[in-house]
Amino acid sequence: MTSVDQLTRRTMLTKSGGLLSLAAINHLGACQGNQVSLDQHFPATAKHVIYLFMSGGPSHVDTFDPKPELTRRNGQPIPESYIKDVHFAMIPSSTKQPNLQASPFKFSQHGESGIAVSELFPQVASMADHLAVIRSAHSSVFNHDPAVNLLNTGDSRVGRPTMGSWVSYGLGNMTEEMPAYVVMTSGVKRQPLLTSYWSSGFLPTEHQGVELRNTGSPILFLDNPPRVTRAERRQQLNLMRWMNDRRFTATADPEIQTRIKQYELAFQMQMEAPRLMNLAHETATTLEQYGVQDGKPSFARNCLLARRMVESGVRYIQLYDMGWDSHDSLEKQHARQCRAVDQPIAALLSDLDQRGLLAETLVIWGGEFGRTPVIQGGGGNWGRDHHPHGFTMWMAGGGVRGGTVFGATDEFGFHASEDKVDVHDIHATALHTLGLDHERLVYRHQGRDFRLTDVSGNVIRDILK
Repeated sequence: MTSVDQLTRRTMLTKSGGLLSLAAINHLGACQGNQVSLDQHFPATAKHVIYLFMSGGPSHVDTFDPKPELTRRNGQPIPESYIKDVHFAMIPSSTKQPNLQASPFKFSQHGESGIAVSELFPQVASMADHLAVIRSAHSSVFNHDPAVNLLNTGDSRVGRPTMGSWVSYGLGNMTEEMPAYVVMTSGVKRQPLLTSYWSSGFLPTEHQGVELRNTGSPILFLDNPPRVTRAERRQQLNLMRWMNDRRFTATADPEIQTRIKQYELAFQMQMEAPRLMNLAHETATTLEQYGVQDGKPSFARNCLLARRMVESGVRYIQLYDMGWDSHDSLEKQHARQCRAVDQPIAALLSDLDQRGLLAETLVIWGGEFGRTPVIQGGGGNWGRDHHPHGFTMWMAGGGVRGGTVFGATDEFGFHASEDKVDVHDIHATALHTLGLDHERLVYRHQGRDFRLTDVSGNVIRDILK
């Protein structure tokens, strides 16, 4: 472990010379540093990842996992054997056997593959032959924050690196003008989005996700101070580089080279980030395809920006869409959420495909869990509780075999029952498409080797080409 690997916030604060704020440096990172290798462990099928994270938990039985038996037995108590040792997040423990609740939404088959998709996703359904739908994802975590941590870091506890950070650590940057890992948010804030969801954890902070803002400066603390021109900033950087190079010659301290690269990336991003966030040069047809409204932040806008990020060389883009926690009024809330994301997701897949980018971009869709096949509440405001025991995610592009359904839940959609997929399997598969062996992508911390998949994880080879 080199001293570069142990670079701390305090060291950077005391040695940065005040040229750019600590917050900017911590968020922006260097173009090169502590990655395992710039070479994959084996040939990759994907160069980029776009992770569409539906924060709050979309209902699998209302979107991608039709359950005829659930419909037939609507309103009946769920058999006790299905909920033995099951703990609900919000359904009272006094409700011994909650009633089954059928989906109010119709399912139909789509594409040559005949994948069944709910009427909530008519446009995504048109892309069914590109999707590998995983219906047997499961975990044991039923509260939001630890569940989101698990889906992002492989551990429900705060403090571990996210998948995007592992990808940055393993592969480094593809461009000198943007970080390897960016994050954008949208939607109705029913739960907070914590910065730990895109944290680098114990990895060097250069691998942390950079949040791009919807309004104002795209990145906080990146702009020059008032009355400091770009030419003056360039002169300052040149002087700092000259001084740092002399110091490096004298000490051979690798922290100095890392700092130089951090400053250079920040300088390049002052131009590149605003350019990427500006949609003025996109055609009216493209904006209409995504459903982008002029000057209005939205998931649609973020999807279009994600395509632009891929084109610019960003490796890992994560879009968080909030508002999926439908404990009540599920019919209205899920209809609203799906309307907001259906067209943009289909447009993103189609646009990437038309530009020849889908083949090298892995797109992942899902939330931190699904929602219960049993009812929460009653009347017209009924909803569904958190449900980690069996839920749906899907992947597309990046070497994924489209038109595929893998795994299944039981007749009610309660438990994953066939070809169960652990969260670590999702991570192992995503890393595999990038040419990374999840068992070899490790980082030594506190005396032991850590990895994204901890001590488990299997690549889901049946969904890969």
